[in-house]
Amino acid sequence: MKKTSEYLRTRKSRGERIAMLTCYDFPTALWEEQAGVDVMLVGDSVGTNVLGYESVREVTLDDVIHHVKATRRGVSTAYLLADLPSGTYDEAADALLHAGALLRAGADGVKLEGFRPEIVSYLTDRGVDVCAHLGLNPQVHEKHALQAKTADAALQLIDESAALEAAGAFMIVYELIPEEVAREATQRLGIPTIGIGAGRYTDGQVLVVHDALGANAFELRHSRKYEDLRGRGTQAMRAYVEDVHSGRFPEATNVRHLPEAEAAFARRARRRVQDVPSGRNASARPADPSREQQDFDEWCGHMAYHE
Repeated sequence: MKKTSEYLRTRKSRGERIAMLTCYDFPTALWEEQAGVDVMLVGDSVGTNVLGYESVREVTLDDVIHHVKATRRGVSTAYLLADLPSGTYDEAADALLHAGALLRAGADGVKLEGFRPEIVSYLTDRGVDVCAHLGLNPQVHEKHALQAKTADAALQLIDESAALEAAGAFMIVYELIPEEVAREATQRLGIPTIGIGAGRYTDGQVLVVHDALGANAFELRHSRKYEDLRGRGTQAMRAYVEDVHSGRFPEATNVRHLPEAEAAFARRARRRVQDVPSGRNASARPADPSREQQDFDEWCGHMAYHE
């Protein structure tokens, strides 16, 4: 069954948690599908986790489109959400144009950061699924620090959440806010909330897949490493390098041989190489181009027959 925004809302109403992970490519999408991930997010975090950028603000629309297309090829049931990059939704018309490009690339909906109810309303009125994002906004905040940590800021976030729901947002991501604030907001809203560093009481959780798999060297308090991909992957690559250097790879089980019936062709080719004169006598016995071409054509014909 294809998971839709309505499906995600139904999970909230049933008290069923929503599992979201970032995803940037085809093979990872296949893994996440097999694992039962509900929402795959092609986030602007692709910039710092895959593309080597210093900041998510460097990510372009073309970057996200490329990775949406790759991820889409591996998605069958999950909801595919895509980030609108920094600077692509400052004006309503631009937001619609760029959201349309992501939807055509394969996204089911788009996510935008900050309190932008006018943009959310403009998009949803035109049939675009929009997920909001409050708390820490990496496209805006230079320092990754806890947000909504005063009573006034917490109340403001809750009020903004309600306004975004009224504007048509189908889901809200809360990043790096106190657990108590996320819990209160979640209880007040009819739409799902997804937390990252927002405690235990949101309707779902999202992690950067590289953090969850342990592909990065650093530790994050809000995350959990479910695998040591960096360590195990490096160990596997080191074993490969050692096997190549030592000649242990490839071995007999990794190679293919000519069928015995074709061995005559190999011996014939070897003799022709041995018979070619070299040095000063090279011009004494000119090669027969037509004969060489005939041998080559015959060889190719036999090999194609046996493939």
